[in-house]
Amino acid sequence: IKRFFNLDGAAYKDGALDPKTKELLGLVASAVLRCNDCIDYHILQCLDLGCSDEELYDAFNVALVVGGSIVIPHLRHAVETVDLYHS
Repeated sequence: IKRFFNLDGAAYKDGALDPKTKELLGLVASAVLRCNDCIDYHILQCLDLGCSDEELYDAFNVALVVGGSIVIPHLRHAVETVDLYHS
């Protein structure tokens, strides 16, 4: 378990892609995989890294195109999470 968490942490460090971009990629993947807990985690990471709502919504659009309409309930959940963060 410790090795996995170390690998996960290393994957999101600054590299060819900056951490914010990597978190947005994680958000899209989480939405396509339909994991609400993962969506929440990546939204919080994105917002803490300075992502704007517009950047998040762009990522949501990519997730919808890639994942199809089955992603819609998870996007609703994502929007609620963003709203809760701001309240």
